[in-house]
Amino acid sequence: MLASQLRQALQAADFTYDAVAGLLGPQAHAALARNETTPGVRATGGGSPLETLTRLFLLQVPVPLARAEEALPGLVDRLAVEGLLEQSVGEVAARLDVRPYATDDPERRDLFVVSDLTPGLDGAPNRVGAEHVLGISPASTSLAQMTLREPVGSALDLGTGCGVQALHLATHSDRVVATDVNPRALWMTRFNAALNEVEGIDVRDGSFFEPVASETFDLIATNPPFVISPATGERLVYRDSGLPGDRVVEHIVRTAPGLLNDGGWCQVLANWVIERDRPWAERLEEWVPEGTDALVVQREVLDPTAYVELWLKDAGHHGGPDYVRRYDTWLSWFDEQGIEAVGFGWINLRKNGPTRGAARELVEWPYEVEQPIAPATARWAAAQDLLHRTDDLAALRLVTPGDVVQETQGTPGADDPETIVLRQQRGLRRARQVDTVEAALVGASDGELTVGQILDAVASLLDQDAAGLRETYLPVVAELVAEGFLTGA
Repeated sequence: MLASQLRQALQAADFTYDAVAGLLGPQAHAALARNETTPGVRATGGGSPLETLTRLFLLQVPVPLARAEEALPGLVDRLAVEGLLEQSVGEVAARLDVRPYATDDPERRDLFVVSDLTPGLDGAPNRVGAEHVLGISPASTSLAQMTLREPVGSALDLGTGCGVQALHLATHSDRVVATDVNPRALWMTRFNAALNEVEGIDVRDGSFFEPVASETFDLIATNPPFVISPATGERLVYRDSGLPGDRVVEHIVRTAPGLLNDGGWCQVLANWVIERDRPWAERLEEWVPEGTDALVVQREVLDPTAYVELWLKDAGHHGGPDYVRRYDTWLSWFDEQGIEAVGFGWINLRKNGPTRGAARELVEWPYEVEQPIAPATARWAAAQDLLHRTDDLAALRLVTPGDVVQETQGTPGADDPETIVLRQQRGLRRARQVDTVEAALVGASDGELTVGQILDAVASLLDQDAAGLRETYLPVVAELVAEGFLTGA
């Protein structure tokens, strides 16, 4: 009942992402993203319900009691009892963050998300409690963008936090289970489901896969507590698993496929260890069980010093009396473990069933990509399926996607370019240097002729042996399909 009444008040004030962004303006909105509130305070002095709610929940500025009661009619006392607000003489302050959130779903674009207050505004100490529940963050947004949105029967939000992923999953899943070990997170997930009038989210207490050990799912999405540390000292539940190193990510990768239905996906936003003198991809591929496709994209690499500084500052230890000791202890552990760097990125796993081999691609791609990236993952899977279904590449009729462009470089007036590059404008936006045969093949692939017919025509034009050209370039065709430069007609 309280959640429903709060929703009505937020809607009446037009407390949406777009309205708040318009109220603040681009400069104040960007400043707030940097945890600076002064420009936002200057932009919200009019006293309207929208300005009051923006000050109260997003800028964390106390507001006059009369303004709060105008923006939240009949709710201030009740919200204080429930722990969302606190009252002093003539003023009201927020104890929890209530944030508007915009999605890509036209039927449920505007959501509201309750979480703990954003720490560290305006340079204040960045300390949080052990059971702090993180709200909307770059990590949660990244996971939402990489999660496939095809309709599914069952979905699992593993380590739900404030429930953002569960809210997304509920838009295209018949059944959603959300798990966490943090009681505050479980309460917030239930409250956020009620606040957004989302039914059917089964919220369960438990560690990792324990609450769903006997079940299977079509989709698992998780942003686990992946911070790589010695797992000593105090634990922040939202980021620290209690396991040393990247054991938590390894456990999920090894275990999740056993809880997937055939064709089901597990999508993980994660960190992983990069050991000295060992390729990162070799180590991660060992985790992937048989019968599981894997598309792993390493988006970023941090050296140990930058990584330790990032997470010590996140926990509010920067400038503290034991900062140097913590820094040195963490770096010493990295050195003892032979950790050269830490990788960050996306792990996509698909259970492909017992009748086919596994498709694996582990790629380092720190470049700009199209968001949401999930459709690119779906296209990658479709390409692997196409290659698996055919035992005769020459018989395929392929087409060049409309986003593929060709770039050439060379001396002006020369008969042939020195280099030819095919570049995708969508998805991962891959680039591939090709020769004239590959360029001709891609240029001629419009679904009318088979691959074999095109290669034979190119061989004739170049006065080359057709059989030899096929032998050389059919494996290249498989690469072009796998990378998305050619697709099935």
